Amino acid sequence: MMKIVPIELKELNAMVVRWHRHHKRVQGHRFSIGVESDGNLVGGCSVGRPVARRAGNPKEVLEVTRLVTDGTRNACSMLYSRAARVGHLLGYKKIQTYILDTESGASLRAAGWTCEDDNCGGGQWNHSGLLFNNRRNDQPQCRKQRWSKTLGDCR
Repeated sequence: MMKIVPIELKELNAMVVRWHRHHKRVQGHRFSIGVESDGNLVGGCSVGRPVARRAGNPKEVLEVTRLVTDGTRNACSMLYSRAARVGHLLGYKKIQTYILDTESGASLRAAGWTCEDDNCGGGQWNHSGLLFNNRRNDQPQCRKQRWSKTLGDCR
């Protein structure tokens, strides 16, 4: 039987290093949660402030910045669902995340999230000649999908 547990950022980052296909550690978070199966930590997610400039008021909007599992069935949707519920209980109005355009979004759909935009983000972060020359570009640069859930409808 699976259950949600609180975890520290250090625990989440250890899972990211071990299991995530294309992202590195998270620098900070508002909170992180894990999912256990038979006493073993099989996944986790970090929830923080929105990263994109136009993502909304960080006092109203949360963003799942990392979600990782060892492949345990239903762990992803359980994490997305609980992250939204915790955000609702904390008084946030919306939660969002970005996934690669090659990912299906099945876990998000199962957790009651909707795709807001299936062709956003991506590209190089290094804007030639501007102050941003040293920004990270070690993340996937393909187009992304933005998924979200309004937190007034969490149960």
